[in-house]
Amino acid sequence: MGLFDWFTTKSAPARAEASPAPSSAAGGATATAVAVADPSADELTGTWTIDPSHSSLGFVARHAMVTNVRGTFDEFEGTGVIDAANPAASSATVLIAAASVNTNVADRDGHLRSADFFDVETYPELRFASTAVERVDAETFRVTGDLTIKDVTRPVTVDFTSTGFAQDPFGNLRAGFEGATSINRKDWGLEWNAALETGGVLVSEKVKLVFDISAIKSA
Repeated sequence: MGLFDWFTTKSAPARAEASPAPSSAAGGATATAVAVADPSADELTGTWTIDPSHSSLGFVARHAMVTNVRGTFDEFEGTGVIDAANPAASSATVLIAAASVNTNVADRDGHLRSADFFDVETYPELRFASTAVERVDAETFRVTGDLTIKDVTRPVTVDFTSTGFAQDPFGNLRAGFEGATSINRKDWGLEWNAALETGGVLVSEKVKLVFDISAIKSA
């Protein structure tokens, strides 16, 4: 068995948890996030920290040639530095705990952690470090970088589209981005498979990576 998909559940980064936004009128309504207009270049420029509890790093692979199977990594952290005036000076890094892979099937997760796939005892982390960033248009950043799985590092490119900005009840400025790309898992040494009697293989070589990011401006 085996398959890929990256999502998340982890506590948000410790940052200004100022007192909640004031409640409205008597009776104290629950504080809510407030959508804000697209930030200025000065507001966008700075360091942004991924909030894992409201983000997902996902992968999807075809199983038995007929259906998609999804999974998640439950532990990761990441930081992006945005220079709105000079996007080429922007950067991003992400670290993922390989053992946190989770497809909601214990046997499959155990197989994914084994030497057939991620070999988490030997290679406990997956890593991404950007090598180039360009702004495609007002809403899209194209991020190219080195993805390391096990002992193999290869380039990937992902277009991230802005999904909006908001000030949360604790005073944090949040930005949302989503993106996707596809890779061939064999390029990273994830070669295990099983032939089907009806033809084809159990696990597709092509894996779709899907990212939904909520980031908090931290500097």
